[in-house]
Amino acid sequence: MTKEILHQHLQELHTHLIDELLPFWTTRTIDEVNGGFVTHFDQYGNDSGEDEKSLIAQTRSIYTYASAHRAGYGGGALAELARHGVDYLIGTMWDEEYGGFYWMTNRRGEVTNDQKIVYGQSFAIYCLSEYTLATGDLRGIKYARTVFDLLQKYATDTTHGGYFEMFLRDWTLKGPGSAGGDRKTLDAHMHLMEAFTTLYECTRQSIHRRKLLEVIDLLTKKIMHPVYGTGIPQFWTDWQVAPQIKFDVIWGWDRFTNDGVKRAAEDNTSYGHNVEFAWLLLHALTILEIPHEVYHDQLRKSFAHAVDHGVDWKFGGVFVEGSHAGEVYDREKEFWQQAEVLIGFLDAYRIFGDERYWQAYENVHRFVLDKLVNHSVGEWWPLTTRQGDPIWTHMSHSWKINYHTVRSMVQSIQRLDALRVISR
Repeated sequence: MTKEILHQHLQELHTHLIDELLPFWTTRTIDEVNGGFVTHFDQYGNDSGEDEKSLIAQTRSIYTYASAHRAGYGGGALAELARHGVDYLIGTMWDEEYGGFYWMTNRRGEVTNDQKIVYGQSFAIYCLSEYTLATGDLRGIKYARTVFDLLQKYATDTTHGGYFEMFLRDWTLKGPGSAGGDRKTLDAHMHLMEAFTTLYECTRQSIHRRKLLEVIDLLTKKIMHPVYGTGIPQFWTDWQVAPQIKFDVIWGWDRFTNDGVKRAAEDNTSYGHNVEFAWLLLHALTILEIPHEVYHDQLRKSFAHAVDHGVDWKFGGVFVEGSHAGEVYDREKEFWQQAEVLIGFLDAYRIFGDERYWQAYENVHRFVLDKLVNHSVGEWWPLTTRQGDPIWTHMSHSWKINYHTVRSMVQSIQRLDALRVISR
């Protein structure tokens, strides 16, 4: 790493964020008629017309605008966008009878799926806590606290620990199998850690701290592989490893076979999730004021596995997934994994001082700017071949939204700025 290269990377990310990425969203996403955000755009940035507003897309958009405003971008306009989103989230997606947020409405705000999915509730806590931190509007933390309390009441597994994840509207646990009532996931619990971190940052209440520490304990002792330190995707409710299946209510576009079961269903791990988990854990420890050395071994394993096995040193970027022991299964490139490892590799370089993490960061940085960004419109291709040729071409839908890309730029710029200060 040299000062010149560091400055170049900073400038590239800043230009992309200010001139391409944020304008893509701020110029087209606000729904002036029905409230909330339009979140479906084709490869040219045109509204692709899907008649839905998902809890994930609405909450992630609120988080994006609130966090970017908090980081100093937008001159106040992003705070107003976040406020617009909160108005819709609270006014239309909140269930006044049973509490919690509905999973899906159509564009007009009519509820089309009234289920309570913990993954979605976690993002409500996350975005609303961030919104209050960014704007001072106490509506955010009021509802974030309420959702947190609902999870403790209805979703907590008092026998085995952690949280059940799939509920009907009245918080009745759904059935087994693809309904998901008999499963627990890395994904939901990792995002609960993320949500509880920001909730605690906002409230500093002891109950929020305690529950954050409980989730961290579960993640590090139950969910991450005991040998390799890598994430195991799905479990039975007693934390025995379960084959990874596709749920009836999905929140991502992972590739499954036609029967809904993933290849090597009991031995697959996501390089992007592992690095995302590690940097989110580091952030949680910072908010908790716990030295990262306490979790040194876990952090080292999560970061090292991605560098050793997930980075494509030939074509750039990071692969999708592979075995815990190291074999790569899926060599395509997903947008969100690239976004998360940019942040994570900079954190790993900072805490370990190992040059290979800087080299891995540069590798992914170059792949993103040269291959993954659709510069003609400003957002990222969702999925490419190993070489970087687009496979999926939409710019946004309910599961591919601004949260990963904008957060990656904001957080990476902050970390590069800190490295620049250190290197002076």
